Amino acid sequence: MSQREKENIIAQTVKNYGGKLLSFIRPKVNNSEDAEDILQEVWYQFSNLTNISEIVNVSAWLYTVSRNKITDSYRKKKTENLEDFVYEDEDGTFSIKDILLLDDSENPELLAFREEVWKALFSALDELPEKQKLVFTEHEIEGKKLQEIADEQGENLKTIISRKNYAIKHLRKRMTVLYKDLNS
Repeated sequence: MSQREKENIIAQTVKNYGGKLLSFIRPKVNNSEDAEDILQEVWYQFSNLTNISEIVNVSAWLYTVSRNKITDSYRKKKTENLEDFVYEDEDGTFSIKDILLLDDSENPELLAFREEVWKALFSALDELPEKQKLVFTEHEIEGKKLQEIADEQGENLKTIISRKNYAIKHLRKRMTVLYKDLNS
């Protein structure tokens, strides 16, 4: 296949599916900018295929990749929420997120270290009162909005915010202890 033929396939596909894919993505993400970013990633991946003419069902491929990109964006946002857990000491800044996302495939020590951090995080979560744990988990891990949690639980938004703040204070304290233990 020539470069020109490939460009024609890409242009025709964008024309045929651009609006449909954006309509598919938009309700599943927080805002239009996120939807457009995901669509851009889909087109980028599509344009970099070497066997573009061999795709039997272009529509199925595009929707599958779009769903995967939406899922990736949720995972990324969930890990960004972990940036609440940053500590500073004389050596600089330490971020739980950095450890939890490190590539440990070539490093068994790092894998063990990361597993220890995950274990400590879940252990600290288990120490929380059930209502605080629920708010923290639903907001930070499942990505629910605080107002949505308040509505579901029939609680005032300020109550939900307070529960989340207590949970964060507890987790910061427990994770700081872990950090000090791991560095001593």
